[in-house]
This record gives sequence, structure tokens and C-alpha cells, in this order.
Amino acid sequence: MSESGTSASATSAAELADAHSNRWKALAFIALAQLMVVLDATIVNIALPSAQQDLGISDGNRQWVITAYALAFGGLLLFGGRIADLWGRKRTFVTGLIGFAGASAIGGAAQSEAMLLGARALQGAFGALLAPAALSLLAVMFTDAKERAKAFGIYGAIAGGGGAVGLILGGFLTEYLNWRWTFFVNIPFAIIAALGAYFVIREPAGGRNRSPLDIPGVILSTLGLVSLVYGFTRAESNGWSDSTTIGLFVASAVLLAAFVFTESKVKAPLLPLRVITERNRGGVYLSLGLAIIAMFGLFLFLTYYLQIVKGYSPVKTGFAFLPMIAGMITGSTQIGARLMTRVPPRLLMAPGFALAAVGMLLLTQMEVNSSYAGLLLPAQLLLGLGMGTAFMPAMSLATYGVQPKDAGVASAMVNTSQQVGGAIGTALLNTIAASATTSYIKDHIAGAASKSQQQLVQLQGMVNGYTNAIWFAVGILVIAAAIAATLVNTGRPDMSAASGAGDGAEDEVKVPVIAH
Repeated sequence: MSESGTSASATSAAELADAHSNRWKALAFIALAQLMVVLDATIVNIALPSAQQDLGISDGNRQWVITAYALAFGGLLLFGGRIADLWGRKRTFVTGLIGFAGASAIGGAAQSEAMLLGARALQGAFGALLAPAALSLLAVMFTDAKERAKAFGIYGAIAGGGGAVGLILGGFLTEYLNWRWTFFVNIPFAIIAALGAYFVIREPAGGRNRSPLDIPGVILSTLGLVSLVYGFTRAESNGWSDSTTIGLFVASAVLLAAFVFTESKVKAPLLPLRVITERNRGGVYLSLGLAIIAMFGLFLFLTYYLQIVKGYSPVKTGFAFLPMIAGMITGSTQIGARLMTRVPPRLLMAPGFALAAVGMLLLTQMEVNSSYAGLLLPAQLLLGLGMGTAFMPAMSLATYGVQPKDAGVASAMVNTSQQVGGAIGTALLNTIAASATTSYIKDHIAGAASKSQQQLVQLQGMVNGYTNAIWFAVGILVIAAAIAATLVNTGRPDMSAASGAGDGAEDEVKVPVIAH
């Protein structure tokens, strides 16, 4: 090695050591930022009925309060990951936090439907900057296999359980203050995380990707993902055979195919195909995206079931989700993190998704008078344990073996699979539920003579819609388990390895070797 190369390596090693000395403090601020992002994906669910009434949002448009956020987030994540690789992860992370706080302030002050939806899209855009930067910072700061397992266990618990925490916090804020505080609450989170990150995080200089931005890739990927989710959304109100709905799906397929073709040809692609063609990472992105489709639809259905059918208050609804949170935290930190260094990841991911499917299967038995303790409680515990156990190794494998210059975009891919999965899940399962509800009421309303009987038919129709959609969610989780078992074939981390390889990992960022 040349003298300049030796000097660069020595400098890089010193920077890495500096980053390591603050890594646990940095984890606290990264975790806080991740909690804020995940909270915001679901906190508005609880407040949605109040915001809908206050701003006069129609039933057909209400899901856009959720979808606008997930769509902007998912559509721009690859761009955000690439920006992190170009600008530096710390700078991108802090910029994303500041922008997120500003967008939250606009959302809280919204005076119209358009202003609220615009703020949600803006939150998603800044979230697309900070989320991949957060995950890639963890990837470069935690290189020891045991420490990495612990750090990703915490991160995975937040990524999985944070959404349910958002439902509790949303309940408190909606009932005791008002729905606007579900936005304002993000501001202190963002400020604390940004200040902490600025003063504590010491990012290693190596691994930047200074290639010019792939603008055609940005445009094609964003438009393709937007068309895909909007197609699912239109299907609810206009039907699957509607010409515009079909046109959106066709446009999405063409745009995404053009994106893949472009990425295979350009010199500096937005998404290097080597990131997704490695079977373990590809398996993670695909299985996680499918699992999130199931979970996001469930959050929406259970929220409306508990508030409208069961008559729970927002706070009581939030607390009703506690078993799922407890299950996710236990699955991620006590099962996933402890076993990750001992067994291959597929033996955690596949059984985890399968256990979640069993929990979801219980919810297909839901009726108007179902017992919380007898049905919803055990179902949520199984769901939480399963998802928490699967999330932890999935998060860690998202950056498995990547080159340092691709760390940001690899992190973006796991977030993209989550956010696009969430948007599709909300739209697709909502469409299935709405269709089943309409059909049920049409078939049974004629036999309801009194007003109370008609109200009962309406409630039974809603629950019938939810259970129909939940059956689809069960199938999706089973497919996710099968994909994890089939595609994820790496062994357990090699605890004797000091540094890593993978597909071209360079010296600047050490990635733990995985034993095959």
C-alpha cells in the first residue's frame, strides 16, 4: 500500500475510533429520531376522526392523511438515501430533523384539508432524508457482532413498536388536548434529536459517494411509486375495473421497469442494482414490505373497530394496543437480539412472520360483541412477538455486506419497503374492507325493520369488512414467512471475525462477516 493510502487508512481508523467512543450516546438520539418518524406514521390514526370532522374531510379522502405521508416518504426514500451518501449521513440526518419539525408545525396549524395534506407530504419528504441516514449511521458505528445485535435490537423494537406507541400518545393528545398536538409533539422530539446528533455523532469520513445525482432515476422511481399507491387508493372509490385505476397500474409498471433499465445503464445509479440483487438483502426488503402491508391495514381497522364499534375513547383505544407494543419490544430485544448471534437470521424471520400470521388469524373471528381479553389481547401478543422477532434481524440484514458508499441507499431500501408497504396496505386493505362492508349492508339492510336493527347491520357490515381484509393480511404474512425462509440463506454472524467482507466492503467501514 502507498504512503498516502496508509495515511488515509490511519486517519480513517482514528475517525472510526472517535465515532465508536460516542456510539451509545449517538444511538439514543438516532433512536429518538426513529421513534418520532414511526410515531408519526400512526399517531394521526387516533386523531383522524377528530381532524376529519374539524376540517370537513370526506370519508373518501380521509385515508390521504395517512397515505400522503407514507407516499412522499416511500417515493423519496431512495433519493434521501443517495443524498445521505453524497452529503454525509450526519448532515442529512440533522437537516431532515429540522425540516420535519417545520412541517409538523404547519400540520398542527392547518386550517384546511389541503394545508393538512400538504404538511403530511412535507413531513414524509423530510422523513425520507433522516430515516436512511439514521439506519446507515448505525451500520457504520456498530461493527462488533454482539454490540450490533444489541443496537439493532433497540432500533428494531422502536421501528416495530413505535407505531403502536403512536396510537397511545395520539389517544392522550386527542382526548386531553386536541388533534393538532399530534403534530406539535414532534417539534421537541426533533429539536432534541438534532442538537444531540450535532454534538455527539462523529461520522467516519470514508464511504461517501460523491458521484453526480441520477436525476432520471429520481424522477422515474418517485413517479412509479406514486402511481402504484394512487392506483390502489382509486380502486376503493372507483373500483378495480375503472380505466384510470388500470391506467395508473400500467403507468407504474412502465415507470418502474424504465427505472430498473436506467439503473442498469447509468454510470452513477440512484439505486445500484447490486444492492437489491444480493438474495439476503432482497429477501429482507420483500418480506418486510409484505409484512408491513398487513400491519398498517390492521392498525387502521382496529382503531376504527375499537372507537366506533366498541365505543372506546381515544385514550382507551391507545392503551388497548399496549399488548402489541409489549410483544414487539419483547420479541425484538429479548428474542431477536439474544438469538441473532447464535442462529441464522431466517430461523428468526420466518417463524416470526408465521407467528404474526397466527395472531392475525385469530382476528378473523372478530365480531361486534367480541371480548377484548378473550380475542384481541392474545391476538395482539402473538402479532407483537412475531413481528418483533422478525424485525430485528431484518433491520440488521438491510445493510448486510454493502459497500460503504452504498450504505445510505441500502438503508433507504428497507425504509422504502416499509413505507410503500404501509401506503399500499392502507389503500389495498381499506379497499377490500369497504367493498365487503357495502356488499354486506346491501344484502342485510332490507331485513332490519327498526332503527336500532339498521344500526346493528351497519356495525356488523363494518366488522365483516374488517375480517374480510384481515384474511388477506393473514395470507400476506404467510407469503412473507415463505420468502424469508427461501431467500435469506446467510448463516449466523461469525463472532470470531474482527472485520468484514460482503460484496466488496471497503476498509473504511467494517461490516461483520457472516458465516455461511
